Amino acid sequence: MFDRTNRYKGYGGYGFFKILFTSLVTSLIVGLLLILFISRNNPGIIPKVGSPSPGSDLGISEGSPKPQQIGTELIASPSPITSVAKNASPGVVGISVLRVDGTSIFDTDTAEKWGIGSGVIVSSNGYILTNHHVAGGKSKRLIVSLADGRNVDGITLWSDPVLDLAIVKISISDLTPLSLGDANALEVGEQAIAIGNPLGLELQRTVTSGIISALNRTIRIETEQGTNYMEDLIQTDASINPGNSGGPLLNSKGQVVGINTIKVTTAEAIGFAIPINVAVPIIKKFDDKGTFDEPYMGVFAYDKEIMPIIDGNLKLDSGVYVVNVDKDGPAFKAGIEEGCIIKQVDGVDINTMLGLRTLIYSKNPGDTINITHIDKHSGKTVTVPLTLSAKDRDGLLTR
Repeated sequence: MFDRTNRYKGYGGYGFFKILFTSLVTSLIVGLLLILFISRNNPGIIPKVGSPSPGSDLGISEGSPKPQQIGTELIASPSPITSVAKNASPGVVGISVLRVDGTSIFDTDTAEKWGIGSGVIVSSNGYILTNHHVAGGKSKRLIVSLADGRNVDGITLWSDPVLDLAIVKISISDLTPLSLGDANALEVGEQAIAIGNPLGLELQRTVTSGIISALNRTIRIETEQGTNYMEDLIQTDASINPGNSGGPLLNSKGQVVGINTIKVTTAEAIGFAIPINVAVPIIKKFDDKGTFDEPYMGVFAYDKEIMPIIDGNLKLDSGVYVVNVDKDGPAFKAGIEEGCIIKQVDGVDINTMLGLRTLIYSKNPGDTINITHIDKHSGKTVTVPLTLSAKDRDGLLTR
């Protein structure tokens, strides 16, 4: 009888190994012939069989094509933040002020105390830009701490409590100022880097980073003196804490685009900086002449971002709305009243109060400018000449 079991056993024994041996020998012969064929027709391609020892002859003649080396090398590129922080940190200073009383819109405490903030070197002649609430008002002493460890006395030459900017001078000339950028060129979402001294000088030149979260922001500040508004601010999620005030907000090029001023305490990752553009003409005049004779227009105005907050019935598409006029100032003499809307200065469109300040600061007392505004009585657009005067520091807080 036919035994299926014995047949399969026989095939799985001697017969199976015979066939396997034959297949292996055939494959080996075919492989050797293939290698020989490739090596004769492609003399520049050498099978890798191991690393050659020093002085080994790989059989490559001088005119033969060289083997192509293909590989991947991972190179860790430094973060832009690293470069910006390294280059900018020497231009950031600590500022310690022994106050006599609280004179800023942020500080109403009249007790004598040390306040600590930050500042930015903006001139090799010793000028430092910071916040008014850091260096403004009356003080007994102001000390500037430099990156190289030196502590020097400084003096506040100019400050504006509403704009919250101040200029401090130290008698040192071997300083490297930071490069100033253009805040008008900022875009939401681009990188933002803040450097300052959070929580005191023991954490000097702390670097935080984030993005530009929003532009032209307006915030309301409640004080014992009433309600104040800060306009046209840069909003960022880069951490800004007490002590960071007065330090720079930098772009990815390491240029100063803002001066850090305040953080919303009721929310995380919401800080604000004053656009640098408004300070540029002030810095230039200090650097050129050693003084800043502030030109005075004699108006206080709000832009379209604030008007709906103050009065829902007052809405602007452009221009700034005049809410206060110094009756002894140039604007009143030129016929500008409360309720007028300033549209242009010397043909330049004005849409923010910061833009108006920047343009006025570029002028000098005695200069005559042309103001285009909408008259509150007739509703007509008129252009009138206005001669700027010098600002009385004890007078109306006008821009």
